[in-house]
Amino acid sequence: MSEENHPLPRTALVTGAGRGIGRAIAERLSADGMRLICVSKSPDSCGAAAEAIREAGGDAESLPLDVSDGTAVANACEQLLSSETQVDVLVNNAGITRDNLLFRMKEDEWNDVLQTNLTSCFHWIKGLARPMTQRRWGRIVNISSVVGVTGNAGQANYAAAKAGMIGLTKSLAKEFAARSVTVNVVAPGFVETDMTSGLDERIKDAALKFIPMKRFGQPNDIASLTSYLCSEDANYVTGKVFTVDGGMVI
Repeated sequence: MSEENHPLPRTALVTGAGRGIGRAIAERLSADGMRLICVSKSPDSCGAAAEAIREAGGDAESLPLDVSDGTAVANACEQLLSSETQVDVLVNNAGITRDNLLFRMKEDEWNDVLQTNLTSCFHWIKGLARPMTQRRWGRIVNISSVVGVTGNAGQANYAAAKAGMIGLTKSLAKEFAARSVTVNVVAPGFVETDMTSGLDERIKDAALKFIPMKRFGQPNDIASLTSYLCSEDANYVTGKVFTVDGGMVI
């Protein structure tokens, strides 16, 4: 099928869409006119995200799934494609933290974070990107973190996974470029979400000292850039890492 005859709207699949940054991205892509597949481990959270999009006049469905389960992801991709669902945009946003100093870090804490944050990207991209390359159009955005650029004490597992997403992105951008499928990274800094709301106020105050804008970001700050990278306007942008952090990493 040629791009000129592409049936609208495009379909976007967003992982970790049940709350925070992922939900903001899903809602923004819906506002851009895309059909959404909202993925999260919790049926309630991804179901609520999809319902909110539908109530706002959009088209969305929920897909409850543990993204750390590679077999489940592969099966979901196969089922989506066999049902003739055309996934044009993939946003890998799902992530967890299991913070600990290295000498105290358990192997499960390492493996859980790598499987959820990094290996899941491999499975989703492998399962959904081939039709994008065949149609010669696709957008893949991996939501990493400034920690993947700078590192952070007590987060060796999280930083390794987020840095791995950057290496994966740059490699696949080169592999897919000739087929007009772009692959980019958005690396948020401190953003006001459920994940950061539980931080001790002393940690928040310390973090603000390193942010020139002197405030945390909002989920919509990440969603806005992701929206651009998923649009036609970004068709010559690939393999890039965009930090959204109030000037923390320059």
